[in-house]
Amino acid sequence: MFDNLSEKLDKALHSLKGHGQITEINVAETLKEVRRALLDADVNFKIAKEFTNKVKDKALGQNVLTTLQPGQLMVKIVKDELTELMGGETEGIDLSGNPSVILMSGLQGSGKTTFSGKLANFLKNKKSKKPLLVACDVYRPAAIDQLHVVGEQIGVEVYSDRENNDPVAIAKAGIKHAKSLGCNVVIIDTAGRLAVDEQMMNEIANIHKAIEPQETLFVVDAMTGQDAVNTAKAFNDVLNFDGVILTKLDGDTRGGAAISIKSVVNKPIKFIGTGEKMEAIDVFHPSRMADRILGMGDVVSLVERAQEQFDEEQARKIQKKIAKNKFGFDDFLSQIQQIKKMGNMKDLMGMIPGVGKAMKGLDIDDDAFKHIEAIIHSMTPDERSTPSKLNASRKKRIAAGSGTSIQEVNQLLKQFDQMSKMMKMMQGGGGKKMMQMMQNMR
Repeated sequence: MFDNLSEKLDKALHSLKGHGQITEINVAETLKEVRRALLDADVNFKIAKEFTNKVKDKALGQNVLTTLQPGQLMVKIVKDELTELMGGETEGIDLSGNPSVILMSGLQGSGKTTFSGKLANFLKNKKSKKPLLVACDVYRPAAIDQLHVVGEQIGVEVYSDRENNDPVAIAKAGIKHAKSLGCNVVIIDTAGRLAVDEQMMNEIANIHKAIEPQETLFVVDAMTGQDAVNTAKAFNDVLNFDGVILTKLDGDTRGGAAISIKSVVNKPIKFIGTGEKMEAIDVFHPSRMADRILGMGDVVSLVERAQEQFDEEQARKIQKKIAKNKFGFDDFLSQIQQIKKMGNMKDLMGMIPGVGKAMKGLDIDDDAFKHIEAIIHSMTPDERSTPSKLNASRKKRIAAGSGTSIQEVNQLLKQFDQMSKMMKMMQGGGGKKMMQMMQNMR
């Protein structure tokens, strides 16, 4: 995400490197390129101009510290202003109601129904809530079916009434049903249209008035760029919503919506969608997003995702197996599953400082582990627990069964053996030996 914007901003800010001091001339040249990069990312012209004017005033209004080069100072100023432009502080979600009612709004195709499920999954697993999904799209039976499929997938009940064409009545009945079940969060998925129209606006305004939700969230497709910002303004004029959700940020989005939506509607971005899986939802942190846009990575979010998937009991079992030289392919497979749960692989790699730039143009398949899993699944339980038994004939059978080559099977066995040795050294504190081994692996 933001690949083009990151590349262009890096190029613009790079022009200041090597200069001994900040001057009006080199700042003007740099900010001309920064403004062009923002416009190419589909940021509104007025917002891009105001942004670069603020950066210019700050850059010319202070002396370069002895520890900072002009280029470093400009990066810091741009980062601070980007953070402020996208909202400054991280905004939470109001869950004070009993039950807390969350009204979802947005155009058809924005990912509203899917994100309703992601939000329910997030609140269930990370906030220990008991959510209920309510299907209020009375125009598209497929939307009701979709919500039921999503609910079943994440283990959350869905309330719908296919015989009723009144979304206000369905929403009220859904809240009543939630109370009877002891649910403490109700997420109401409303109907969308292909474009903003009076009927849709009146309908969602009536639902909003009738149920008085704690949170009204506007879901918008980040890939629609400036159109997303204009649609958000139209919805906000009617609903006065509480926050924005940006979906499809894992796609080839230019980023204009994420950067400028806060300054247009004066409402915070609360969540972002980063993939198709139900776990692909992140709280929006303006400062972390600014870091990623400027190619600085986002180590904090990466660590948080890793911690979410960390199983302490499983880790203890694996440590014991490593100590006894019993670490097998089943254990290796479980580690792969944990990594996959962390999210989109390219997105994860982009969180590591400097890696995003190095991956420019590379296509990292989300199924990067697919052939490894196929090889392991083609082994017998005995072979998975005791890899030393894999002789030539067994490797040939495994290669045929997994649709891979004997060379690929050998490569996996070699990598597994190196990783097992490394894990044992790490556990035993053999840092020096491990460094030597890493040198040999190159």
